[in-house]
Amino acid sequence: MASFNKVILVGGLTRDPELKQAASGVKVADLSLAISEQWKDRTTGETKESTCYVDVVVWQKQAELCCQYLSKGRQILVEGRLQLDEWENQQGEKRRKLRVRADRVQFLSDGRRSDSQDNRSASEQHSKNNTPGTVDSDDLDDLDNDDDLPF
Repeated sequence: MASFNKVILVGGLTRDPELKQAASGVKVADLSLAISEQWKDRTTGETKESTCYVDVVVWQKQAELCCQYLSKGRQILVEGRLQLDEWENQQGEKRRKLRVRADRVQFLSDGRRSDSQDNRSASEQHSKNNTPGTVDSDDLDDLDNDDDLPF
């Protein structure tokens, strides 16, 4: 049976990224993303909104760059895959959490600055190194015009 695990999300950070270090010494950042959807109710004509909150984990140099350049409210595009984390809490109960493991993160406009530098990710400058976990945003240049985005 074939399987496919790919996620592409655009949304706003609900809090500042948190940088941690794994036991192996690898840097890891936790992001919390809010993805909002608006639609018009057919019966009442009212505009309705629904928000989905997604946890994202970012690794290595990309994690450091996210913590350095991103903050609450900033819009980002995340490309990655679903990952199921399982652990046992202090009471011995088994816990599970589904989150996105980011392969690529694109920093989008935060609405506060108007210069073109804002739409380029800081990671884009480091992508020349071809280090695993860095952002390669050449494919995402067409996202600079976010007038088409529904939010």
